[in-house]
Amino acid sequence: MKLEEAIILAGGMGTRLKGVISDIPKPLAPVNGLPFLTYLIKFLKKEGIKHIVLSVGYKWEMIKEIYGDSFEGIDISYAVEKEPLGTGGGIALALKETTQDDILILNGDSFIDFDLKSFYDFHKKENAALSFVLKEMNDFERYGSVEVKGNKIIEFREKKHIDKGLINAGAYIGKRNIFDGLNLPDKFSFEQDYLEKKVKEGLFFGYKTKGYFIDIGIPEDYNKAEIDFKEIWK
Repeated sequence: MKLEEAIILAGGMGTRLKGVISDIPKPLAPVNGLPFLTYLIKFLKKEGIKHIVLSVGYKWEMIKEIYGDSFEGIDISYAVEKEPLGTGGGIALALKETTQDDILILNGDSFIDFDLKSFYDFHKKENAALSFVLKEMNDFERYGSVEVKGNKIIEFREKKHIDKGLINAGAYIGKRNIFDGLNLPDKFSFEQDYLEKKVKEGLFFGYKTKGYFIDIGIPEDYNKAEIDFKEIWK
């Protein structure tokens, strides 16, 4: 079976980009004339995704106006937060709009280039509850790092300067029922309330890629995306 459903977390306000963009959801930040979110959807189309659930909140109507119920031949659904639910709450709400057993989950403000079929094969082979795309980075302090033993993720480390390490690139494949039976509140943090508490159970696995990665959360990298995407998306 192919993995054909994805969730994109598209509820961000872009607070740290206020000097660059204003009054629009962060995933709509224009990169060379196109919303950043459009690049993510084009990438997912190339990888065979047929249905995308956009997890939205802040000014979500602007997103709906652009993408409607179908975009680039992909069916688009919306999981709308009436109030901010945190990253975990947003994912949980969006999962209710999906039907497959395994779902691809992407951050709406970062892009990682990977092969979905290879990633999904890895996820099934490891029988993971949640698989992560990991990217090796040098000389960084903006991201937390991920400690692995073999392919198994054993620890998430807080942000600090590291000469070389693996980061969580913001792309996951998770079972649709990952939150079932956990009695989580409607509002919760995916990172703190789920990942950090469940990592010791040995059900998280890391798929390493050398693919291009960018996170547009700060002006410096947003500007870098403008330059890089001219080459990547010719």
